[in-house]
Amino acid sequence: MYSVEWQKRGLPHAHILIWFVDKIRAEDINSLISVEIPDPSTDQLLFDIVTTNMIHGPCGILNRSSPCMVDGKCTKRFPKDFINDTVTHIDGYPIYRRRSTENGGQSFIKTISNADIDIDNRWVVPYSPLLSKTFNAHINVESCSSVKSI
Repeated sequence: MYSVEWQKRGLPHAHILIWFVDKIRAEDINSLISVEIPDPSTDQLLFDIVTTNMIHGPCGILNRSSPCMVDGKCTKRFPKDFINDTVTHIDGYPIYRRRSTENGGQSFIKTISNADIDIDNRWVVPYSPLLSKTFNAHINVESCSSVKSI
């Protein structure tokens, strides 16, 4: 099931729902969806794609004029908290593994308004490594395990 919308600049925007035959367990999600910056020493291509297309903001105290900011808060709830293991939340959405640099996560420096900002996994939008490498684009991928989350 899908729907295609056209954004303000005339670019297509699609919402696609894919049903799997078997239920995906929390421990399987990390093989399909990631919210972590890839290690550039093992996958430079994916690192470049993710750091170019899949980083939110930054916003909040780092950039209060970001379009996602309303009443001093990010409407997308970034930055996210670090967590070492993916767990399924009661609402049907998983809380994805986002490791800190102390626990094996990656980071990189992004220059914004002449300031160097250390970007870590708290700022990564959920993505599929396969789709990211195939399309080299911003493709937000989420796992939904409840009808309520659709």
